[in-house]
Amino acid sequence: MAKVLYITANPKQEHESFSLSVGRAFVNAYKQHHPEDEIVELHVYDMDIPYIDGDVFNGWGKLQQGQAFDQLNKDEQAKIARMNELCDQFIEADKYVFVTPMWNFSFPPKLKAYIDTLCIAGKTFKYTEEGSVGLLKGKKALHIQARGGIYSEGPAKEMEFGDRYLRAVLAFIGITDVQTIAVEGMNAFPNEAESIKQQAIERAKKAAKQF
Repeated sequence: MAKVLYITANPKQEHESFSLSVGRAFVNAYKQHHPEDEIVELHVYDMDIPYIDGDVFNGWGKLQQGQAFDQLNKDEQAKIARMNELCDQFIEADKYVFVTPMWNFSFPPKLKAYIDTLCIAGKTFKYTEEGSVGLLKGKKALHIQARGGIYSEGPAKEMEFGDRYLRAVLAFIGITDVQTIAVEGMNAFPNEAESIKQQAIERAKKAAKQF
């Protein structure tokens, strides 16, 4: 049995969102094809996700200097404990599905805050004489991303930073088996928006069978 984290980063309701609608179609199809697997849904806009701030840096610094965890102040303890909790949950999973819209050429900032909790030395990567090494090898991920314009090709391709960043950070922690389902062009071609969504839903259903 595999454990799947279904991670969404959109404050909208599912029926209002292209990415969430396609994501739900994927989940429903995945359950049909892999009924033995466990799916844990994480909606980052409903979660307590600490930002890397002064408390976190101060707490990390104290720990690196040899202080015990209970010597940190309450804010430092709470934030670092929560970051470790989220990171451990991610490590324990086998597969990951990220569902995001494109906002200003990337993804929503709450997802960046979540990703920051995953990149912890000694947990998801380590430093060696040859450079950093990802520790989460053998896992796989899927990114379902909605884009109002066309970014998979053409002049705007180099302006897409959400999927590219996610792939880079996943590779950094050892996850190189990454697929992308792009739902794009709804704003550029509003008359075709519903058709674009339906085509993406069909691709998601097919991907769920093999994921």
